[in-house]
Amino acid sequence: MNINKGHLKNINKDTKTVQYSQMMDYPIKVLQIGEGNFLRGFFDWMISECNKQGHFQGSIAVTQPRPTGKGKIEELKEQDGLYTLLLRGFHHGEKVEHSEIISVFSKVINPYEEWMEFLRVAENPTLEFVVSNTTEAGIKYVPIPWEEGVPIESFPGKLTALLYRRYLYFNGEADKGLIMLPCELLERNGDTLKQCVLEHSRDWGLPKSFMDWVEQDNLFLNSLVDRIVTGFPANESEKLFEKWGYEDTLLNTAEPYHLWAIEGDPSMDKRLPLQQSGINVHWVKDIVPYQMRKVRILNGSHTLMAPLGILSGLEEVKQAIDHPGFNRFLRKAIEEEIIPSLPFDQSEMIVYGESVLERFMNPFVHHQLADISLNSVSKFKVRLLPTLEGYSEMKGKLPASIVRGFAGLIRFYKVQEVEGRYIGKSFEGKEYVIKDDTKTIEFIKEQWHRYEMEKISLRQLIESTLSNQYLWGKDLNKILNLADELGHYLETMID
Repeated sequence: MNINKGHLKNINKDTKTVQYSQMMDYPIKVLQIGEGNFLRGFFDWMISECNKQGHFQGSIAVTQPRPTGKGKIEELKEQDGLYTLLLRGFHHGEKVEHSEIISVFSKVINPYEEWMEFLRVAENPTLEFVVSNTTEAGIKYVPIPWEEGVPIESFPGKLTALLYRRYLYFNGEADKGLIMLPCELLERNGDTLKQCVLEHSRDWGLPKSFMDWVEQDNLFLNSLVDRIVTGFPANESEKLFEKWGYEDTLLNTAEPYHLWAIEGDPSMDKRLPLQQSGINVHWVKDIVPYQMRKVRILNGSHTLMAPLGILSGLEEVKQAIDHPGFNRFLRKAIEEEIIPSLPFDQSEMIVYGESVLERFMNPFVHHQLADISLNSVSKFKVRLLPTLEGYSEMKGKLPASIVRGFAGLIRFYKVQEVEGRYIGKSFEGKEYVIKDDTKTIEFIKEQWHRYEMEKISLRQLIESTLSNQYLWGKDLNKILNLADELGHYLETMID
């Protein structure tokens, strides 16, 4: 049987059945725009934890952000908003494998078929929060007309219409403003969302009093989310369903580690009691330190390992961390180069660095290096170049591991175009595909072609690449000894 509210009593033989049913009857306190794997493995799990402890006693109205067909929103309706979450991996050195039914959705809405039902959520007096995950491209201002009764496709447009409906329904009462918590991986995501809403308001000629209400009585909080959510485990699902005695098309999997940093007053935890419930959430004055450590340590490590790993014939993060040589290389980069270049408490950074390495060891997460390698040049610029520059200024020498990774990046883009795809070859001759913007690939590809035709030397190839303002936004030849050291590493990487 498929999981749904009617089957709960057959699925669980203990008091959880009563608890699940009660949680689904709680008043709606959250509108969630985004029904995908990430929010269901991150925020919805958090609300479930809060409800189980009796701290929140609220439910969620969930809707899809874009018209992508029926998909998960219809599956959620068929399963009465229920799904199973499987947490697997290592946490503080202990292996974790735990499954539970999540029952936080009391209303499931397809806004493209139930537009008025979506707007009516705004009239709910218990509504307090709007949580979203619509991808980075979702929080983007796109001029769009507003026609009465016609669904609005863009997320900021939908939100503007919903807020205006609430403003009118409650006559602009100050205490009926909402708290927006965007989870999109975008710097200053709350600020950006707010500006989009105000821009739509101006476009549509909405009253200045409404825009003042948006500014003064609603909060758009910047936040940073961190958890690897891997979705439906297709290769194991049948065995799990047989074990549990039910099927679940929305079965979701995630790692135990989680972090949510929110730029807001700590008193907010009284309204959204995440810390009270033992969840790793931080209400902070400035989110920048959390963003910087994640980008430099976690994301930087990914970008460091991907090109070199693929060139070495590896396919997954787990393979890289299990490889003795790569393990030493990554540890040295994190502990001796990335962390020392960060202007924060070093002991805290070391603890975070260890948690990153532990997450890389998760046997249940099959994180493909090919996926991580997407747009590697722009990622290197944001994630690793600041470490290279900061370390060099602080120590008076270059960080050897980062420079080696930089050389691997340049070698990684030694490709040929074949039937519209850019194909490279590993050190052992294994083919791989590069995905990046065409201008970036073509430039580095051309340098390698000129080198192979003996029109330029390796040194000239390096200097030309380093001087490209489009790639780096500056001339990297000005970094003392960088071209020399890149040449030293690249000589060992080419035939």
